[in-house]
Amino acid sequence: MEETQKVAPALLLKPLSDRVNGFCEAALFVTIVAMTVVTILQIVFRIWFRALTWSEELTCFLLVAASFLGTAVAFKRGAHIAVTFLADAVPKPLAKLLLIAVACVGVAFFAVVSWYGAVLSYQERAQTATAIAISMGWIYLIFPVSGIIVILHLLSRIEELLKGQA
Repeated sequence: MEETQKVAPALLLKPLSDRVNGFCEAALFVTIVAMTVVTILQIVFRIWFRALTWSEELTCFLLVAASFLGTAVAFKRGAHIAVTFLADAVPKPLAKLLLIAVACVGVAFFAVVSWYGAVLSYQERAQTATAIAISMGWIYLIFPVSGIIVILHLLSRIEELLKGQA
């Protein structure tokens, strides 16, 4: 007698979301290590040598990048701040609908962040960072890139919820 097994529908976005998150986690690690090393170098050079003129600016840019990469990783892991008392208080089908609606609002928000981040990056491409002398367009790219990554993670979550795998 054969048992029929329920086969879950294949998720299309989850594998891509997982791969992108792996890259984000590695980039986040490298960014934090670089920020730490640059800060330590700045302290050493300030005490025993001449201060590094570029270190403070680079550390600031690395901190912003780490914050946005951390946001993307947090969204993938579901570790961002959330108010769940309403979803916990309603029946499961309604909670699922509520979670999908919240994720859709997140997609809309990060679409705005991505769009205006891309506009800002384009508009500021001719301006250069004072100490490290690179285009600010490259610095501002973290906004649209991280926004698109969060959108991918949110769409993957919506797909999981719709296919009953979350």
